[in-house]
Amino acid sequence: MHCTRKITDHIVWVGGSDRRLALFENLFPIPRGVAYNSYLILDDKTAVVDTVDASIGRQFLENIQHALAGRSLDYLVVNHMEPDHCANIEELMLRYPQMKVVGNAKTFGLMQQFYDMDLTDRTVVVKEGEALELGAHTLRFYSTPMVHWPEVMVAYEESQKILFSADAFGSFGALNGCLFNDELDFDRDWLADARRYYGNIVGKYGLQVQAALKKLGGLEIAMICPLHGPVWRSDLGYLLNKYSLWSQYQPEEQAVAIFYGSMYGDTENAANILACKLADAGVKNIAMYDVSSTHVSTLVAEVFRCSHLVLAAPTYNNGLYPAMANFLHDMKALNLQNRTVGLIENGSWAPVSGKTMQAMVGELKGMTLLEPVVTLKSALKGDSMEQLDALAGQIIATLAE
Repeated sequence: MHCTRKITDHIVWVGGSDRRLALFENLFPIPRGVAYNSYLILDDKTAVVDTVDASIGRQFLENIQHALAGRSLDYLVVNHMEPDHCANIEELMLRYPQMKVVGNAKTFGLMQQFYDMDLTDRTVVVKEGEALELGAHTLRFYSTPMVHWPEVMVAYEESQKILFSADAFGSFGALNGCLFNDELDFDRDWLADARRYYGNIVGKYGLQVQAALKKLGGLEIAMICPLHGPVWRSDLGYLLNKYSLWSQYQPEEQAVAIFYGSMYGDTENAANILACKLADAGVKNIAMYDVSSTHVSTLVAEVFRCSHLVLAAPTYNNGLYPAMANFLHDMKALNLQNRTVGLIENGSWAPVSGKTMQAMVGELKGMTLLEPVVTLKSALKGDSMEQLDALAGQIIATLAE
């Protein structure tokens, strides 16, 4: 049975949600599921903008059939060739033999890598700035490479001023009937997932996101239709500001997040005491995470949010506690930068975790390392408490800058 919603009088959302999938890309936990958005334009010619993941293929095809109401499908626009958006291309080609597939040269190169489809006389190759006329609706195409694949483009519908933005401006989370941003409480229910989605899926490509924002900045945009998450038809400045901050690796908030790894509780105790010292000094909304039990995608998202990070970890096998090492590895892989960082190390006989964290943080751009590095030898004692006091003072002073 079909499940669709109107975007405008002549554009229909024909996507769906998957609440059964546990891991997006088999990596990222999605306890709230994920939405796969697709859009059908009904005009003199009809066009679908992107397909969906195979997991909801039946729902998608029923939606298309219902929305077409007996009409044929003339075009399929492929903005992004990732399998969660292109899994139904061949099925549409078989069901609608007159349909042509619209993409750029790189689109069709990837299509041939994924599938063994005969594309003879079935393709429309578009270049930067070229348009597809559907009648009253015109789609104009702009390349946005590496946001976050090399072939990605966006489609701008000129009459309604709608940007079909591919994976940009998306979010984890299934849609619960409310499709539009003004139908839901975004800050309460969606912002954390949108940040985690951006940080882990698109976060590495800040320069490319900045280039895309600049390129699209001259367009008058009334609505943004991403491939995941809510459709934005109001307060676009809010969303664009988030992307501007995230893509420049500037913190959303002057806030402290403490990330600790602890084998037997002593390093955790030091982290807790530091948090209390900061709170006593008036620091609010301090975040704390055990890196051993918190998925690294959540840790990465908090780095995008917070200005100040504290990393606390013991020495392990004459190196760094593995969960903390993995976190720092992901931070480097995602090009995270421009944060203020405090360090707490622990080691019963030869503490080296501090030096290792210093070296790994030093590989990241624009990071300010606070002094002192707090050194515990097994447990917090008088001398290390003095160091912890000094670190708390440095955090408080730099928060005020």
